[in-house]
Amino acid sequence: MITLQDLFLYLQNLLSPADLADYCPNGIQVEGNRQVKKICFAVSASLAAIDEAVKRGADALIVHHGIFWNKDPYVIVGTKRDKIERLLNHKISLLAYHLPLDAHQRVGNNWKAAFDLGLDDLEPFSPLGKTFIGVKGKMAPTNVESFRKKLEAYYGHPAHVALGGKREVSSAAIISGGAHRSIEEAAEAGVDCFITGSFDEPVWDIAHERMVNFFALGHYSTERVGVLALMTELQKQFRIPCEFIDLFNPF
Repeated sequence: MITLQDLFLYLQNLLSPADLADYCPNGIQVEGNRQVKKICFAVSASLAAIDEAVKRGADALIVHHGIFWNKDPYVIVGTKRDKIERLLNHKISLLAYHLPLDAHQRVGNNWKAAFDLGLDDLEPFSPLGKTFIGVKGKMAPTNVESFRKKLEAYYGHPAHVALGGKREVSSAAIISGGAHRSIEEAAEAGVDCFITGSFDEPVWDIAHERMVNFFALGHYSTERVGVLALMTELQKQFRIPCEFIDLFNPF
């Protein structure tokens, strides 16, 4: 068992959310039990994830996407009311880390994926203020279709692709989630491949015009990576039960 304050301070120190200008509050979004015996993890604080955390007897739920965003209305109605009510009724604390869990160079969505995929000579990619969100690196030359299969196996999700670049690839940049617009930035950086979660109609033409290979592996699937890595980190640090709530989301 640990205190909620100890958990919060550890995460603040690890993820340094103050270093990033984010679109949401990072850290404790809803305060529940002050003692934490079990933590659940999920990509998003959906009603389904909160209900599952209740079923599993969690004292805290840690997510990448929380329930408060800068441009949201202030009023607490509808689904937001339901989420907060469930959390408070069951004394479950909600902690959310958005961009800090993208940017972290050990447990973040992008760097962790780069390590796991075997990229070398890693460098920060895509600045946001003084901090970089993504990562770029090199790899042994490989056929682009073989690389596609490797990505699909790693993320557990079919790739939407626009293969406008080289057939043999040896470099890639990664930004998880909804970063398809950063394909232009990847092209400017001179990488062979750009990996993200989302896609949209203009990507097809940009990939071919800028001669870069584009891979979208799903917003949800590309952002499971950091949540799972953070769970492993906290299990080692605090030695308390931790469970990942993996809900179906094809997007």
